[in-house]
Amino acid sequence: MLSLFYLMFPLFMFMCGGWVFSSKRKHLLLTLLSLEFMVLSLFMFLFFYLGMLGYELFFSMVFLTFSVCEGALGLSILVSMIRTHGNDFFQSYSVLQC
Repeated sequence: MLSLFYLMFPLFMFMCGGWVFSSKRKHLLLTLLSLEFMVLSLFMFLFFYLGMLGYELFFSMVFLTFSVCEGALGLSILVSMIRTHGNDFFQSYSVLQC
């Protein structure tokens, strides 16, 4: 029963992150935070799943390393867009301006 909870809770977290990602599209920061929340739920699922099967947790550390790199890349894009445009609203960006 407890193992079912360990598998369903990250799935619920992933669905909540997907809902926030699809509903809060005004700010870039909110979309990046929801994507990081989804990555965290995938990490929890991977950690619980590998722990229940008795495998080594090396792959979860590799996944965590790549997710940290992805988060740093998203944060650098956010900072550069705020420096050039002054805010993180998607409506203030124009594709025609390069």
